[in-house]
Amino acid sequence: MGRKGKRTKGIEEAHPFAGMSQVNQDAAGVDIGAVEIVACVAGNNSTQIVHGFGNYTVDLQSIGNWLKEHNVKTVAMESTGVYWIPLFEVLESMGFKCLLISSRSLRRVPGRKSDIEDAQWIQTLHSYGLLESSFRPQADLVDCEQCFGTAHSYWSIERRTSSTCRRRCYR
Repeated sequence: MGRKGKRTKGIEEAHPFAGMSQVNQDAAGVDIGAVEIVACVAGNNSTQIVHGFGNYTVDLQSIGNWLKEHNVKTVAMESTGVYWIPLFEVLESMGFKCLLISSRSLRRVPGRKSDIEDAQWIQTLHSYGLLESSFRPQADLVDCEQCFGTAHSYWSIERRTSSTCRRRCYR
């Protein structure tokens, strides 16, 4: 028994966002890796401009300057380990609205993908307003949290040391 129905002939163009309007036209997407950071901004006539940067402090500042040159106001980045933290803080201090995106909301078709494709996908989704930011406390709360975490680790070390000393002394 043969399959009946209409077969697709050749390759056809797909326009998944055809009926939608862009919400954030001044949006950028950033893919952060251990070695390279790839940023993507909207270009002319539905094109995208992609640029790769290093991950040193000077590079993070040059990302901010490059984004300002392209009139970007809001940046979406995937939360990849701890690599996103320095870039997030630098861009936030430069006046950008930063969105931290969970990798679950960015899942695509399985298979091989590149950093460039990821940055383009993040920028596209962000420009149409399809990404929801993860919770990130304000900078002063983060500093406070780090201080309490450091103090707690000192207290636990002191507690372990004093109990070890007591055990050794009372034998």
